[in-house]
Amino acid sequence: MTTVLAIETSSEVASVALLRNDQIITREVSGIQTHSQTVLPMVRTLLAEAGIALRDCDAIAFGCGPGSFTGVRTACGIVQGLAYGAGLPVVPVVTLLAMAQACRNATGAADVLAVLDARMGEVYWAQYQFGPASREWQEISPPTLSRPADIVVHGNPVATGNGLAQYADLLPLALHPFAGQASLPHAVAVAELGRIACDRGQVLAAIDAQPLYLRNKVALTTAERQARTGT
Repeated sequence: MTTVLAIETSSEVASVALLRNDQIITREVSGIQTHSQTVLPMVRTLLAEAGIALRDCDAIAFGCGPGSFTGVRTACGIVQGLAYGAGLPVVPVVTLLAMAQACRNATGAADVLAVLDARMGEVYWAQYQFGPASREWQEISPPTLSRPADIVVHGNPVATGNGLAQYADLLPLALHPFAGQASLPHAVAVAELGRIACDRGQVLAAIDAQPLYLRNKVALTTAERQARTGT
C-alpha cells in the first residue's frame, strides 16, 4: 500500500498527515508565523509514531495553493528539501480540491464549490464534481481569484470554506443555502489525493515542484484600496 506524507500550510493552520496502510495520523498547529518552525517537528513526530523513516514513504504531497503566499512557498520549500534528501517524488495538490475532498468526506457531497478567503476583499474559489463511475474529481470551474460577488455557480453545489462566513453578504445568492462549512485546507485530504495521484504515476521530481499563485501582488496601494471601496 502506498505511503504518503502530506504537508499543508496555505492558511493560518499548518497540518501534516501520514497515510499508511489505510490508516492516517495527523498533527496541526495554528499561527501562520510559526509554520516554518513547526512543520518539521510535526513530521518527525508522525514518522516516529509510525515507526518508519522518511525514505520508507513513496511520495510527499503538499498543498501547492492557492493560499497564503508565505504559506504555500513554505510548504513547497520544505517538501523540496525533504524529497530531495530522501530521493522521493512529490505530488502538488491544489488546496481548493483538498477542501472539496474534505467536504465530500464530511457530507458525501459530489458537487462542491470551495471558497477560500484571499484577503483584500477577494476569494480563491473553484468548483468540482466527483464522478461516481470514474471515482475521480472533475474540474467544473478552475481555481480563480475574484471578488466574492463574481463567483460563478454551476448547478447547486455544496459550498465550503472560510470565505463563506467572511463575505456572506457579498456572495451570490445561490450560495447562501449551502454555506454550512467553514473548512480550511488540511493535510489529511492532501494525503488522500496525493496517494491517488501517486498510484497513477502523477508525481514530479522535487526540483519541479512549484506553488500555485493566482495573485501577483500581495498588498494594495492606498489608491487601489480607495478605488475598491469607493472612498
